Amino acid sequence: MITAAKDLKIYNSLKGDKVLFTPLKDGFVGLYVCGPTVYSNVHLGNCRSFISFDMVYRYLTLLGYKVRYVRNITDVGHLVDDADEGEDKIAKKARLEQLEPMEIVQQYSLDFHNVMEQFNSIPPNIEPTATGHIIEQIEMIKTIMENGFAYESNGSVYFDVEKYNESHPYGELSGRKIEDLISNTRDLDGQNEKRAPLDFALWKNASNEHIMKWPSPWGIGFPGWHLECSAMSAKYLGEQFDIHGGGMDLKFPHHECEIAQGTASTGKSPVRYWMHGNMLTLNGKKMSKSTGNSILPEELFSGNNDFMEKPFDAMVVRFFMMQAHYRSTLDFTSEALLAAEKGYNKLMEAMKLMSSLKTGSASSEDVSKMIEGFYNAMNDDFNAPILVANLFDAVRYINSINDGNAEISADDLTDLQREMKAFTQDVLGLQSSNAGSDEKLNPVMDLVLDLRQEARTNKDWGTSDKIRDGLAAAGIVVKDSKEGTSWS
Repeated sequence: MITAAKDLKIYNSLKGDKVLFTPLKDGFVGLYVCGPTVYSNVHLGNCRSFISFDMVYRYLTLLGYKVRYVRNITDVGHLVDDADEGEDKIAKKARLEQLEPMEIVQQYSLDFHNVMEQFNSIPPNIEPTATGHIIEQIEMIKTIMENGFAYESNGSVYFDVEKYNESHPYGELSGRKIEDLISNTRDLDGQNEKRAPLDFALWKNASNEHIMKWPSPWGIGFPGWHLECSAMSAKYLGEQFDIHGGGMDLKFPHHECEIAQGTASTGKSPVRYWMHGNMLTLNGKKMSKSTGNSILPEELFSGNNDFMEKPFDAMVVRFFMMQAHYRSTLDFTSEALLAAEKGYNKLMEAMKLMSSLKTGSASSEDVSKMIEGFYNAMNDDFNAPILVANLFDAVRYINSINDGNAEISADDLTDLQREMKAFTQDVLGLQSSNAGSDEKLNPVMDLVLDLRQEARTNKDWGTSDKIRDGLAAAGIVVKDSKEGTSWS
């Protein structure tokens, strides 16, 4: 097993290229991922981002790192227009449904956790909420103000972007220049509270009708959306930590503001490596609720949608997501998912087949080189599609051994079984989609295959083929070999 993590290169959005990943001296890795704003059902694009960083967490763990994985829940402060104006998204949902805001939070948090569980994602080590860290956010605002990078205005506190830019490059993560940002900024209602259009809220003064609000040194109000992640990541991972992940849509302004807040608070850039996952499309078009071109995970699993030919298991969907690099756009189509389902079934069948392979004195393939390819793929910026391709090279080898066209030594088979399990189950997070169903099907299939064998013995090829084709139509593949008949 290769554990030389010094060879792990990851893509750093701040640098714009692959950089060598070097953890802290004690081996501890801090991984922070921006979690959902829980005011609606989790959408598929969010799921892809969380699944991608679940894979990152899994691989770092496989390499032997001690990882502290933090993924927050945004349950206050995310305003409708993302521009320090408008209504809080959760408060708006609560008002429309005539519920308490925390009822909305609980309902959609449970939905989110249920969906991620179906995708076999490992829960984070810590899942903090914004409302549970109001004190930490207030204290961070105080520090930023003391350092001269924020100001109070009518009970709100704003970050002074131009003042910050005098000593630190605002816009470096997204590649934006402050001059261009200023010229492209439009006037908004309430803009007169700010010294400059680019300034963003750290704390917002709450009106009387605002539901979610807390006391602060500047009056009754609520925290700004960008501040929440800065306060929570600093509390649990320190002033500087290794990896911050999220969707590409968060790079600006959210993550740009996080860099500014962290640096203004401590004098250090808070994150060493920024990683961003790309978006999903549906039938070649951007997923959008407003246009109707969207699909929820549960609709995908149940088949209750207008886009797919059939329901798809969560493991098939997860496998499909692994067939594209996390920084690449991924298009969901019925044809692509059907192809992924076939590939997933082949992979799962090969995993089961390994336990019954016969060993020889020597191996027909260089198994150690095959295994090294698994690590090389993941060491190259977590390149899951290359890993999948390498796994299928192993699948072809396993099938050749089973058919008697190749050999493998006992030691090599042990190594291959261990590493195939490690990368298929522990890294990609794939598990059997029909666990337990074989036990129920076994006696039925024994009877059906006995009938088919009887027909073959009697040279009743029509009945034999009819049974085989009928099983195939039901998704059950029958395979005849020198050792006998098997099914999957």
